[in-house]
Amino acid sequence: MTKTPDMTAMFKDVMGSFPVDTAAMEGAFKTSATLNEKLSGVALTAVEKSTEVSSKWTKDTVAKMTEMAKAKSEPADYAKAMSDFASASAEAAAEHMAAFAEIAKKVQMDTVELMMAAGKDMQEDATAAVKKASSDVQAATKKATAK
Repeated sequence: MTKTPDMTAMFKDVMGSFPVDTAAMEGAFKTSATLNEKLSGVALTAVEKSTEVSSKWTKDTVAKMTEMAKAKSEPADYAKAMSDFASASAEAAAEHMAAFAEIAKKVQMDTVELMMAAGKDMQEDATAAVKKASSDVQAATKKATAK
């Protein structure tokens, strides 16, 4: 009878000839975690600034409404108060929307900057990993053919 070849031993030999470098995986994970941390920081800073702008806008509007809600001696004063409130609100809206636009612009610039840096880092890591893998394969091939 023929003996069944031991596939486990064969796979161990093959896998042992081509070692896997887990340091590259760990490095990629750390790079990814660092990028995520920085992107989260950008997002949270934007949320904080947006909340400040929104809060200020609300406070300004309430202050203007308080002035408008005061009793007037003449009916024409109510129309003037409404007109003043409407124009002040339009002006405030333009100012606050510009502030929101600046926040969005900063988020966009910071995100692009982070992505460019991450892309450069990943490219360098990939190049180093390919060079190392290539030399490992060459060494393993030489070792396997030398036997």
